[in-house]
Amino acid sequence: MISFDLSKPLHITLVGRVAIDFNPTDYNRPLDESSNFNKYLGGSPANIAVGMARLGNRVGFLGRVSDDQFGTYVTKYFQNEGIDVSHIRRCEHGEKLGLTFTEMLSPTESSILMYREGVADLQLSPEDVDEEYIRNSACLLISGTALCTSPTREACFKALTFAKRNGVPVVFDADYRAYTWKSMDEIAIYTSMVAEKADIIMGSREEFDLMERLLGLDGTDEKSAEYWLGLGASICVIKHGKSGSRAYSREGCFNVKPFPVKALKGFGGGDGYASSFLHALMAGKPLDDALERGSASAAMLVASHACSKDMPTEEALEAFIASEKAQYGSVITPI
Repeated sequence: MISFDLSKPLHITLVGRVAIDFNPTDYNRPLDESSNFNKYLGGSPANIAVGMARLGNRVGFLGRVSDDQFGTYVTKYFQNEGIDVSHIRRCEHGEKLGLTFTEMLSPTESSILMYREGVADLQLSPEDVDEEYIRNSACLLISGTALCTSPTREACFKALTFAKRNGVPVVFDADYRAYTWKSMDEIAIYTSMVAEKADIIMGSREEFDLMERLLGLDGTDEKSAEYWLGLGASICVIKHGKSGSRAYSREGCFNVKPFPVKALKGFGGGDGYASSFLHALMAGKPLDDALERGSASAAMLVASHACSKDMPTEEALEAFIASEKAQYGSVITPI
């Protein structure tokens, strides 16, 4: 469906958020009663980058980090995963990495408390975006969070322009977070502008509704897919949380059920989904196979404590799929 030139130095370059996650080891308690936490690299595009590197891809990243110990921590983490950090810059004016404290009230009820004022990742500027770096990538992923304010918004559009000029496929991961956006119309305008140029669009039903707020669509998956595929997208993946997801393309449409697991938390699954799904597509797998791998990775992530740290290898992913399918059968059905 989409041609990825894997002879390039990088299989994928990601643009967007790098943060620090603190996940409690005090399970089934509210955050105000939690005392013990594990520290992890976080942020949706950063998690996806780790996930794709863990699966054997050559990964690059465009971003900003703080000029302190946490900036060193995430940069070293990327390096240890084999991710290219040549285009990750340190901030010059004291901006800090965003902090995320997660709450695990139960296996089905989680929440996230974020500190996002003056954060480093939103300082990525157009001057940080190098056309050669984009040209040398087989794919570009833009995260919706990076569109919420300047200068990172302009940096994303510059990267998008270079990708389109050089024939680099674009993935748009909507990744909506309420913070920093000034209005619902602003969300709709900037996310839809990137989605119009994307080859693959991924998001929840809520995120598609936000993108389509000014377009007069009726809020159904079918109408959303018809609209975005009509503008040139090759694949639309619309996620419905615990109910699974739906994927639409010109080659076929599929309903994707979650693999049954005993969940530990209600977040992180989307990043696992994206990394394994994109890896499979780039390896030439058919859409239904890629969706199966995405669903499997999502299940593995919600059943684990961390996000980035617990991204699966290819071997672990295949073993999980084989075991689950032997018990429950396929999770993919044509629409």
